[in-house]
Amino acid sequence: MPSIAEKIKELHNQLPAGVSLVAVSKYHPVEQLQEAYSAGQRLFGESHAQELVVKAPAMPADVQWHFIGHLQRNKVRAIMPIVTMIHSVDSIRLLNTIEKEAQRIGREVDVLLQLHVAQEEAKSGFGIDELILLAREGAFQTYEHVRFRGLMAMATFTDDTSVIEAEFASVAETFSTLREEWHFPLETFTEISMGMSDDWPLAVEKGATLVRIGTDIFGPRQY
Repeated sequence: MPSIAEKIKELHNQLPAGVSLVAVSKYHPVEQLQEAYSAGQRLFGESHAQELVVKAPAMPADVQWHFIGHLQRNKVRAIMPIVTMIHSVDSIRLLNTIEKEAQRIGREVDVLLQLHVAQEEAKSGFGIDELILLAREGAFQTYEHVRFRGLMAMATFTDDTSVIEAEFASVAETFSTLREEWHFPLETFTEISMGMSDDWPLAVEKGATLVRIGTDIFGPRQY
């Protein structure tokens, strides 16, 4: 069975230029993260604030922590000094809290706006029409400590690849619309985070620049 280091190297070799690997390390011990780090991995994705604040001090300072899970507003303060990017910004209320906490500690934070394209109602995010309307109304122009870097989405959990492809295509189309209409600075609004262990090749085909892979690296969750 391949080691974590071997899996990391294989994925880096498979991903095309311009696509970065976010190693989803939630529920896995620091020892496994350190093995991935030794293989050259620097981007790690966590989805629980409590887990992130424990792991971050135990890892080297050049690790870039991406928060990829549903983020409660009362957890923003805890992660703000740590995170490089927040993938899962799914409401204006959350954005306002992120702005407030970033301002409080005097930093700028990168965020991705989460689109809800999956058929599961449990998944959160902006609707496509909702997000485009908010952008056209200038809703994202007033944030001084938030840097909008792109979009994030999760596809429906299904074996039907045509469904997944269509959902990823809709994310890419929305991304293009937002760029074409100049709602965000083109030099920084450059990222599409989509694709996980089961569907990342489809995501890359449709324009993903960040893929979030956990199980294919670390195996089943440990705790």
